[in-house]
Amino acid sequence: MEDIKVTNLIKFYTLILLNQGPKHGYELMKSLEHLFGKEISASQVYPFLSKLEKQGLIMHKKVESRDKKRYSITSKGKTFTHDLLTQFDTLIDSLVEAKVKKCAHCDCEIYKHGFEKIVKRKKLVFCCKHCAQRIY
Repeated sequence: MEDIKVTNLIKFYTLILLNQGPKHGYELMKSLEHLFGKEISASQVYPFLSKLEKQGLIMHKKVESRDKKRYSITSKGKTFTHDLLTQFDTLIDSLVEAKVKKCAHCDCEIYKHGFEKIVKRKKLVFCCKHCAQRIY
């Protein structure tokens, strides 16, 4: 069995969209086009759907008069998607955490901006002017 590699955002979002509920392949392509603001080709979606199905992560039912396939995620696929999102969440957390500063007075976390003040030749970051006035 080959491993499923989620190597781009189209594959990533395909799993997320399927996790939200059953979809036709065409419906997936249109949703992806809306998300990315560009045309998505069938070759970017259907081979990945085929791999997911071979691994038991999704399944399809033929519906409607033209035998359209409606893809839905399996419980194994939900677990795979959950694990993938957990890995992504950990990555994002570590990237954001590297940019978070702590207020030198109240210790609250500051992601952007903050109030900087030089105290005893050392630049300190505060969440606001009031905290900066309370130190030293």
